[in-house]
Amino acid sequence: MTHSLGVDVGSISTKGVILDEAGKIVASAYLWTEGDPLGAIRCLINALRTQMPHVTICAVGTTGSARRLAGAMLNASAIKNEITAHAVGTLSKHPNAKTILEIGGQDAKIILLQDGIVVDYAMNTLCAAGTGAFLSAQAGRLGLDIEELGNMAIRSNAPTQLSARCTVFAESDLIHKAQAGHSKVDLVAGLCAAVVANFLNNLGKGKQITPPIIFQGGVSKNKGVVAAFEKELGCEVCVDTDGHLMGAVGAALLGRDNQNEETSFAFDLADKAYETQSRSCSGCLNHCEVVYFHRDGEVLDYWGNRCEKHVG
Repeated sequence: MTHSLGVDVGSISTKGVILDEAGKIVASAYLWTEGDPLGAIRCLINALRTQMPHVTICAVGTTGSARRLAGAMLNASAIKNEITAHAVGTLSKHPNAKTILEIGGQDAKIILLQDGIVVDYAMNTLCAAGTGAFLSAQAGRLGLDIEELGNMAIRSNAPTQLSARCTVFAESDLIHKAQAGHSKVDLVAGLCAAVVANFLNNLGKGKQITPPIIFQGGVSKNKGVVAAFEKELGCEVCVDTDGHLMGAVGAALLGRDNQNEETSFAFDLADKAYETQSRSCSGCLNHCEVVYFHRDGEVLDYWGNRCEKHVG
């Protein structure tokens, strides 16, 4: 039986799955990137190897902000952006999906689908106010664990009105309302509602959000945010058990679709010595900052150049 590997390397978390021939997840791993994507990928591969030590991987796909790095390291047959990967992964489990909402650690996106095709999308580019990092920071300010927020929020009957335009305004507003005597339960519910308001005002503005709606990313595990979305949209929002892995699932499926005779993968790739070096190119007046990726001293790939005059 042939299997495919999908890896999604984000700024906060790194996810990986192994799919069987039917596209079913047979192994998965989720861990923190911690500013070290190479180390995170290595730990991820070792975690998957522990779960499936004798499996044969015939295709590899990568996505996420460090997809190029992961693709070079794992000899991927497909290196795709997050929009494509999340759409393909979601449609493999929810073929009738019309809207995908995704909120991760530092980014968020909305994807609109029609007849299984992406027709529109938007991603946050400037501010992390409506993301998992924002919620985590505010939870710490309230002396709470991030895992507590969802269950607390759904207990509130009067969510506190908070600004979510940016983290600075949100923190100031939170402190002010806490000092004014608002309960933690209402403050937490207000934070969840503020995340949803930020998302819909920035990414959903002017877009036709229609069900079936699939909510993904780490924040989808927060029941308070799910409830706030359902209240604002007036319809059910579906949270898939494997929603946090959909980017990796899509990458694995895309890798399988693009596999060729040159595709080869072995778990011991994670055991080799990898290094990145960045150098300013003097080939032209652009002076591009080119990143070179080495494995055991050999250059596997490079990126950052705007022309082919780069100096190695």
